[in-house]
Amino acid sequence: MKPVDPRLLRYAPSARRYLAASALIAMAQTAVTIAFSWLIADGITSVVEGRGSDAATPALLALIVVARGVLLWASEAWGSAAAARAGAQLRAALLAAIGRRGPAWLANRNQAALAVTAGHGLDALDPYFSRYIPQLVLTAVATPVIVGVIWLSDWPSGLTAALTLPLIPLFLVLIGLATRGVQRRQLQVLQQLAARFTDTVQGLSTLRIFGRERRAAARTRDTADRYRTETMRVLRYSFLSGFALELLSSLAVALIAVAVGFRLLAGDMELGVGLFVLLLAPEAFLPLRQVGVQFHAAAEGVAATEQVFEVLEAEDRCAVGSEEAETSRSAEVGRETAPVSPARDISGAAGMLQVRELRVRGLPPVSFDATPGTITLIEGPSASGKSSLLAALRGAAPFSGEARLDDVNVRLLEPADWLAWAGQRPGLLQGSIAANVALGDQRPDAARVRRALDTACASGLDPATVLGVQGGGLSGGQAQRVAVARALYRTGTRGIRVLALDEPSSALDADTEGRLWTSLRATADAGMTVLLVSHRRSAREVADSVVELGVPA
Repeated sequence: MKPVDPRLLRYAPSARRYLAASALIAMAQTAVTIAFSWLIADGITSVVEGRGSDAATPALLALIVVARGVLLWASEAWGSAAAARAGAQLRAALLAAIGRRGPAWLANRNQAALAVTAGHGLDALDPYFSRYIPQLVLTAVATPVIVGVIWLSDWPSGLTAALTLPLIPLFLVLIGLATRGVQRRQLQVLQQLAARFTDTVQGLSTLRIFGRERRAAARTRDTADRYRTETMRVLRYSFLSGFALELLSSLAVALIAVAVGFRLLAGDMELGVGLFVLLLAPEAFLPLRQVGVQFHAAAEGVAATEQVFEVLEAEDRCAVGSEEAETSRSAEVGRETAPVSPARDISGAAGMLQVRELRVRGLPPVSFDATPGTITLIEGPSASGKSSLLAALRGAAPFSGEARLDDVNVRLLEPADWLAWAGQRPGLLQGSIAANVALGDQRPDAARVRRALDTACASGLDPATVLGVQGGGLSGGQAQRVAVARALYRTGTRGIRVLALDEPSSALDADTEGRLWTSLRATADAGMTVLLVSHRRSAREVADSVVELGVPA
């Protein structure tokens, strides 16, 4: 692991200012340390030799002690603020990268692990900024300066310090390599624990019905035990490294102290110089010892940042068919380190959707035209690719072939700018029904929310009703209608010209389904391009055209 990863300075610009401030604080701390040692040595020598001490010495010592405390406080306070800023910048960069890669990339990732990295992992940057980096900078500044001062004061002691100091970085590197591995394993197990817990909670009702909840609990407990084991292994490495560093630095200081003691007894060294060297010797080794101690506290945050950097620097390997799509993909990869270009203005789009030889994951290719004011029904047996077709259009699945909205390749457009969609899973969130319907709208319109619910045949639902986790509190049919209302609400947004619904009536009775088809017919007649995936035969009554998909050979 690099002491300071250059990628951190690139993706978190605030870290640059923090490094500069840490260097200034380290210089001040070094000057204060040398001055303190000199004043103490001079004061003791004056008393021993019977010379009168300077009346200003106690005041200077008190001032230096206060200055040293203030510098330590400033270093940690500035580091905590820098950690918060850097963490926010890295989170923003991570979320922006996920947004650019789109749902197709995210669907193939461990989302719970990403959440742990962006949350707990980046929170662990605080000790990295507030303690590790200041100590690292202090080591780079103070250690050579103090060794140089010792050498100028007494070259044999300086030589001893110069010869013994390299042993500590050597052990730091060896222990650091081992610690890095166990710290990564600890973070990976924590991510597995989060993913397993999330899956268990989401599928708890199914597990209980089939009597498998005890096995799921046992597997979660086993993963938690693995995390405990990895955490204890990290602590063992921390204690081992602390012992090794303390032993080496103590032996090195002892060598200097013994040599200085014998030379003082022999009369080969002045008392003031000897005391000054003895006071400075521990200060020369202290920063290196503290770097090793703080390294373990910061290792978890460093491991998290490395995973963030992997996401930020990974190349999108999704296969694309056309030359224009390939150019678009390259442009998106290039935007990883460049400012995001403004979205293309499609507010005046008519909504003409043209699909030519679109193929998703080896399924048969499909071609059709969907014009404004019409409902295009997509039919086919199970596994024929109906949902995959909509996933491709909304950027959640890689595809070959071509899809254009008013002669613009949809790969060049953000799906949220032209498409309103409701899937087979409602995907509701904790909060009010109104908040779920107006999801993504910075200024929700209560009247539009009410109209969307009415159009989705959910007029009996109160928008102020608060839902539990994943829409708890609604029946399956009610949740499905709220999801449809959310898509309909988006059709009132400027630029949204296509409405895509995936089995919107699968949980509805025949009467409610009929009313929903009537509402969709009215929505299409108002100028919207409607794509409807449904296996219900009644959907044909409102469809203007039917696209039949076949199963792959």
